[in-house]
Amino acid sequence: MLFGNGPEYELRAKTPFIPPTTTLKEIHDAIPKHLLTKNERKSTFYILRDVTFALILYEFAYSITPWADSDFGGYVEQGWQKTLLKALMWIVYWWFQSLVGAGMFCLGHDAGHGSLYENKRLNDIVGFLLHSYLLIPYFSWRSTHHAHHKATGSIERDENYVPYTRSQFKLPNQRMAKKRDYEEIFGETPIYTLGGLLVMQFFGWWLYLSQNAMGSRMYPPGANHFNPYSALFKKEQRHLIFMSDLGIATTFFILYCLGRNFFFSYYVIPYLLVNHWIVMLTFLQHSDPTVPHYRKGAWTFIRGAAATVDRPLLGWLGRFFLHNVGHDHVAHHFFLRAPFYNGPEITKALKNVLKDHYNFDSTPSFYALYRSFNECRFVEDEGDIVFYKNKDGIAVREVHESVAQGVKETEWTIRSEQDRVIEAESDTL
Repeated sequence: MLFGNGPEYELRAKTPFIPPTTTLKEIHDAIPKHLLTKNERKSTFYILRDVTFALILYEFAYSITPWADSDFGGYVEQGWQKTLLKALMWIVYWWFQSLVGAGMFCLGHDAGHGSLYENKRLNDIVGFLLHSYLLIPYFSWRSTHHAHHKATGSIERDENYVPYTRSQFKLPNQRMAKKRDYEEIFGETPIYTLGGLLVMQFFGWWLYLSQNAMGSRMYPPGANHFNPYSALFKKEQRHLIFMSDLGIATTFFILYCLGRNFFFSYYVIPYLLVNHWIVMLTFLQHSDPTVPHYRKGAWTFIRGAAATVDRPLLGWLGRFFLHNVGHDHVAHHFFLRAPFYNGPEITKALKNVLKDHYNFDSTPSFYALYRSFNECRFVEDEGDIVFYKNKDGIAVREVHESVAQGVKETEWTIRSEQDRVIEAESDTL
């Protein structure tokens, strides 16, 4: 079904939530160590593959107008047929170039985690070049993204897709709120909702980079990824933020030299679609009505890492072009330096140890995007474990009664010293 929930989602929605009790030692022991080893030749192959694809697609795009001018070798001479075929060729180019660009983003992301090469400088060179090509401030985003991994799912400390609260929307107390109160805030027409979704998809990435939209609220308003003196960064990182800006400025200069036609026809449209893929995959990984967020009384590294969702984003196209980023994201949160090409095997092993706490959703991804945009509106101001509520103030999942009554008790929060050591190692990026 194109417009229906996956069975995994439906089952989670019906099952009261109990936090995972699996230890990090159990998780690390369950993963064969060879899956965590980098194959530098394979990493290089994927980088060269994506760059080659991009160059081939540029060549294909350059040939579209000459083909059309020659009536496609004399086979298509009529005006509207030529126009249609030419438009279809441009659409094919934009679609696949956007997927290749999104794949480059994923490779740059992996370079930032040090999962492509053993040499840190080589990782940074690759990540800097790939992300600068996509107008992404590599070192700036790498810094906040690392912070995200250290606090995934934490309302106070996470860096991405931090939920809005009831009080931020100035809604009445849960017991006092009426239907009209929610309608005043969230009463939108379908067209308005679709417009908001499109703004998020095509411009949300830059709104986050430039204004920290949906980012952590521990920073002052206006914190952004381009200012070396931004509150997002430490003093010793300022030179790296400047380098990130320089990389973007260099790309803009190259685009200027290539001319207006190249910029608008060959670069901008695929670039906007790349932004769409980045927002879509990251939003769906961390925004789901059946997945919890934690406050400091209940958050642990393992709970945050498990509060992510794997999705078959674009099916085989997602696996091939996006380097497993949507399919194996849960595994990535537990094993940051594991190479992406081992993600499927790591996920299989991880599922066996996490069991019901492994989150997968076979819901068609575009429907899941629309569903999360509509259902993930806010969370309550109180509660150590909270779920998103929709525009009617209703959550599709609840915390199990036994947990709600004793979430701070020893059995739920104390971890072994061995787990603390493993967690510290996982946090060292």
